[in-house]
Amino acid sequence: MKSSFDEMHFNGASDPTGPRARSHYQTFERWLAGQPEQIMRLRREEAELIFRRVGITFAVYGDKDGGEGTERLIPFDVIPRVIPADEWNEMEAGLRQRVTALNRFIHDVYHGQDIIRAGIVPSGPILNNAQFRPEMMGVEVPLNIYSQIAGIDIVRAANPDGSGSYYVLEDNLRVPSGVSYMLENRKMMMRLFPDLFSQHRIAPVAHYPDLLLETLRSVGPHSMNAKSEPTVVVLTPGMYNSAYFEHAFLAQQMGVELVEGKDLFVKDAIVYMRTTRGPKRVDVIYRRLDDDFLDPQVFRKDSTLGCPGLVEAYKAGNVNLANGIGTGIADDKSIYPYVPKMIEFYLGEKPILNNVPTHVCREPEDLKYVLANLADLVVKEVHGAGGYGMLVGPAATQQEIVDFRACLLANPSNYIAQPTLSLSTCPTFVEAGIAPRHIDLRPFVLSGEKVQIVPGGLTRVALKEGSLVVNSSQGGGTKDTWVLED
Repeated sequence: MKSSFDEMHFNGASDPTGPRARSHYQTFERWLAGQPEQIMRLRREEAELIFRRVGITFAVYGDKDGGEGTERLIPFDVIPRVIPADEWNEMEAGLRQRVTALNRFIHDVYHGQDIIRAGIVPSGPILNNAQFRPEMMGVEVPLNIYSQIAGIDIVRAANPDGSGSYYVLEDNLRVPSGVSYMLENRKMMMRLFPDLFSQHRIAPVAHYPDLLLETLRSVGPHSMNAKSEPTVVVLTPGMYNSAYFEHAFLAQQMGVELVEGKDLFVKDAIVYMRTTRGPKRVDVIYRRLDDDFLDPQVFRKDSTLGCPGLVEAYKAGNVNLANGIGTGIADDKSIYPYVPKMIEFYLGEKPILNNVPTHVCREPEDLKYVLANLADLVVKEVHGAGGYGMLVGPAATQQEIVDFRACLLANPSNYIAQPTLSLSTCPTFVEAGIAPRHIDLRPFVLSGEKVQIVPGGLTRVALKEGSLVVNSSQGGGTKDTWVLED
């Protein structure tokens, strides 16, 4: 595997004094050198105790240990990931550009389909995609925005000259999760190490719920009186959902109602929620469940999680959904390779953030290359998530490669492949002490009347030595992400 870019240190292999801290980490490194290991362990234990007391857990279903619905704590690392201001400014510009183009693409897919007629994106991956919702054809949504909340996964890989380059690994435009951990991680770091914050100028993140509510209100339905303030609710599948803590947390932070499908009803194509004072009209629903479960009259008839008639009210323009129905067409992995071309097509700009080079296995030449190089590639299901349904070639056994080859040959259009990027590492406090572990970053992009991003995002860390899988469902943890203001 290729050598990794270390976020904190320059490569010290040729330096007899050992690794040197990068300039934006120097103050933190001096502080860390003065911290006894026992104190750091006590702080980590304190964080775990508080997180458990508050209930910051997620549920794992059907894991390999045979447990179902097991409540787990996402491990929290006490060493932050630090990003200098200039790097963040460029990344932020790239995120704004990318999410703007993706929203333009979704609107185009459900309206003129200009990008198909121009030959930029083939019709097959769009019209035959499981995430394409024909029910959305011709439906107008406020401000033409479909993905009001996007989570864009970014990784950094080493260049031959020792520098590092950022790449977009994945676009999450349906119901991206994790922002509550970003907020709680910051609160925890400020509680555990207040002296650190007096030594750094760190951009704040605590105002995210305010920006989220502002964004949701700005995309109220067309039918609303401009002088009235939209009523916003958070729609959750219920307390047994793996991200229920986040649903409840965000509703509480925004000061809005947390509702389940059974709390809503539709009358005359208008959505109401049941309250102790009688029905109250709902204008914007921040929904945290997938399209299929939203409305049993349109999608899955056996769904008890949604609200009958919701799609009718949505199409009539009497309620808005965040994120919109059908946004999954733009975050499917089979569409991902075309995003740079989308940016040029819709915005007339060169992409600021690059994709990871990607082989589309439904293309015969790409498939031939992938089959010949399975041991060196990462192969992913186009609808896969959470680190499942993928092959990491360099870490796979010979039998796993043989089995995956059979799956690939049986249904090549279901897969893409990418080179095995050695994700950047960041010092992490593990059981053996401080050691490098691979990380990624999920910034959260809010799109309403304007595009807004809180500095940083959720840094996820692969806690197992050598692992590249950062997902919490497979043993990953999280770090606080600091964007320096100077």
